[in-house]
Amino acid sequence: MHLLFACNPLHNPYSLSLLLEILGIRVMKEKAPLTMKDIAREFGISVATVSRALKDSPRISAERRAAIQQYAREHNFSPNVIAESLRHSKVMPIKIIGVIIPEMIHYYFATILAGIEEEASARGYRIMVAQSDEKYEREVKICQSFMENKVCGIIVSQAKDTMKYDHFQRIMDAGVPLVFYDRICTGVNASRVVVDDYFGAYTAVSHLIETGCKRIAFYGSSMSLEISKNRFNGYKDALLKHGLPIDESLTHFCDNRADAEAITPEILTSPNRPDGFFAVNDDTAIGILYTAKRMGLRVPEDVSICGFTNGNRAISCDPMLTTVEQRGRVVGEEAANILIGHVEGLIPRDKAEKRIVRTRLIIRGTTK
Repeated sequence: MHLLFACNPLHNPYSLSLLLEILGIRVMKEKAPLTMKDIAREFGISVATVSRALKDSPRISAERRAAIQQYAREHNFSPNVIAESLRHSKVMPIKIIGVIIPEMIHYYFATILAGIEEEASARGYRIMVAQSDEKYEREVKICQSFMENKVCGIIVSQAKDTMKYDHFQRIMDAGVPLVFYDRICTGVNASRVVVDDYFGAYTAVSHLIETGCKRIAFYGSSMSLEISKNRFNGYKDALLKHGLPIDESLTHFCDNRADAEAITPEILTSPNRPDGFFAVNDDTAIGILYTAKRMGLRVPEDVSICGFTNGNRAISCDPMLTTVEQRGRVVGEEAANILIGHVEGLIPRDKAEKRIVRTRLIIRGTTK
């Protein structure tokens, strides 16, 4: 005990590794990844020669190319893509795109990411992906990290609790292209890709009304998000168009399944309960569905329900969910297309490109 205290690296110049050596404990150090410098040192050649050999350049003899490539394979060499891009940044764009996803496990965001990756890959770009986890502070740090890594541009859907936009403006001020998707920032004049949230909501609520619903509840996200405002406006206008009153008691802040299951029982046991629900996403709609079924209500005979996404869960519930399809892959492809257009000069960087992806209503078993 006295020996450990005397050799504590916080109180003594001895390092922790020396202390462990004194105690007879071997420390296994993680081996650093092989670099082109290491290969160059092994063969007594320049890093440039190694780079050419790994790229199969005819400027290097076939015998030497084969030897260098075999050595690289045997030692699990993996090139540093970012460093490689930086070396060529004076003559070509750095082909790394930073992508910020609010939630990796969310079906819609996953399909958007697939669309971004597909379009970027087809045009010779790679993507660097990070999750904000719906947190403003994390989003700010990710933006800073992307800038430090010299990405050629950033594609982002802002976090739910983002209320300040300085970090986005700094990206724009630095001349780095920025493209928003789904959740856009109106405080920054940047390019954006969204689905037609208003039309999607209007069509869905109109369908509920046309199939017999008279009192339709709205479950939505914070009105600080443009998508929430647009879907709520679509909901309201559908009611007005069909001559139904707007009842504020039917509007609820609820955008996930857990909250839906928590608040729906009281709503469904109220004297003048809703006969229809329009939810801001599928998870919320499924929370309403399972709550109604647990309470002994029939869907859609007693209660009709419509969601917004058309993810895998929409067809794995019973009955299957009527929902608005967002076409996430197309959103991702369009976002990547705009970003690369800015990078390559096909779209002026000072022009905010705005594209809207059309939605469509998918009618299934939760509506009549």
